[in-house]
Amino acid sequence: MPNYRRAWHPGGTYFFTVSLLERPSNDLLVRHIDPLRDAVRHVRINHPFIIHAWVVLPDRLDCVIELPPGDIDFATRWRLIIVVFPNPFPTLMLSAVRLRRGERAIWQRRY
Repeated sequence: MPNYRRAWHPGGTYFFTVSLLERPSNDLLVRHIDPLRDAVRHVRINHPFIIHAWVVLPDRLDCVIELPPGDIDFATRWRLIIVVFPNPFPTLMLSAVRLRRGERAIWQRRY
């Protein structure tokens, strides 16, 4: 396991890369950009954040977001976006190893 620390800075600005679990030849994000936008919009209603940059590629997205002053909870925002976005899509079969790790079928997060 990597030895790193997350920066928990209230009101901080964070860069994220979020990749699909099955990346080769997977264009899920660009094919379903509207549900992704809706998921982000939905999460921002109750958990506001400022989007400084957001790039959606076929198999991953990169973004720079800023949290409100005093807020450090970027993890909840990502969890909610991930929960809201894939609901209409069939899930992929996961191996026993991935199930033990608690991985979800569509996303693989990297902070």
